[in-house]
Amino acid sequence: MKVARCPTELGDDARRAVAIGTFDGVHLGHRRVLDAAREAGGKPTAVTFWPHPRLAFGHQVELLTTLERRLELLEEAGIEDALVVEFDLGLARLEPEEFAERYLRPIGAETVVAGADFRFGRERRGDLELLSRLGFDARPVPLLEGVSSSQIRHLARAGDVAGAARMLGRPFEVDGTVVSGDRRGGTLGFPTANLAVDPALLVPCYGIYAGSADGHRAAVSIGVNPHYGGEERKIEAFLLDFDSDLYGRRLVVELWERLREERAFESEADLIEQIARDVEATRAARRPR
Repeated sequence: MKVARCPTELGDDARRAVAIGTFDGVHLGHRRVLDAAREAGGKPTAVTFWPHPRLAFGHQVELLTTLERRLELLEEAGIEDALVVEFDLGLARLEPEEFAERYLRPIGAETVVAGADFRFGRERRGDLELLSRLGFDARPVPLLEGVSSSQIRHLARAGDVAGAARMLGRPFEVDGTVVSGDRRGGTLGFPTANLAVDPALLVPCYGIYAGSADGHRAAVSIGVNPHYGGEERKIEAFLLDFDSDLYGRRLVVELWERLREERAFESEADLIEQIARDVEATRAARRPR
């Protein structure tokens, strides 16, 4: 997939069916919009915004995906080109007509699809009806009832990653880079990959999770290691049947189900026994679809 940061990088030499939206999480509702663009004829293209529009207005947003992961998911959904539009207060103040002429017309957009509630431009005055009046084949896609990025965030914060997966159409993920940790897992017989994530990315509530990473099942700890009196949140993944160096690598960790809360133990031996049970539970866990 070709990714552009300005319209001229894509050009207008292709008839395009454009899906437009923020697409944080690329959930099942978003997939409806992407499918509509792919089925409309023309080159399926996404116009998406970064950073999240709410951030430009000073609101806090816990993102479901990094931009890199969002683009990967858009490509997996059949999108061939993507235009990433920088969202700032200047963009928010653009008249809707100016937005269309600056970002849609120059890339050859003929069909434009979006969720039925999509709004854009100054004071959110732009909608698909306006795009239709400007000569675009504008097609609203009905919202998928009960599915939203906000609801997925609510479920994930509570540790209900299985519920979040039902709305995403795939497992909930945490995406980051493997960094050096305290190496305590190795001394216990369960060496872990310590994940550093973007502070803006949503991380589910503390606990032990079953999931996968790098093609291997993984028992994942999110929390402060209370048995050792920790205070800093850590995300540590023990990859089953894996023996290699992950330091410095990007790692996308799927979280399939929350196994239990984190807690302190009477002894280190008790902790090791519990980790072994967590590993067996991870082997038995089923990946949500």
